[in-house]
Amino acid sequence: MSSKQGKKTKIGGDSGVKGISEGQHATPAEVVEIISGLGTKQGGKQVRCKILDGREVGKVMRRNVYGPVRVGDILMLRQTEIEATPLKGGRK
Repeated sequence: MSSKQGKKTKIGGDSGVKGISEGQHATPAEVVEIISGLGTKQGGKQVRCKILDGREVGKVMRRNVYGPVRVGDILMLRQTEIEATPLKGGRK
C-alpha cells in the first residue's frame, strides 16, 4: 500500500486567499491612507485604498478594515462597487 493512496489532491480553482472560495474572485487593493479608527474597542479602521487590478484599476475608495492594517498593505476585496460611508466626526 502506497503512502500517497489515501491523500486527495485539489485540482484547479484554488485562489490561494483565505476566505475566498472557488468561483469567487478577489481584487487586490493597496492601502494608501488610514483615515480614522472605528469605535472604541472594535479594532477596526477606515482606510483609503487604490485598486491594483481588475475592471476598476486606479480607483481610490474608502473601506472599513478590521484587524491590524498599515499603509502599504495589500487588501483582497470581494467587491469594488460599494464604498464605505464617511465616519461622523472624523476627517472628510
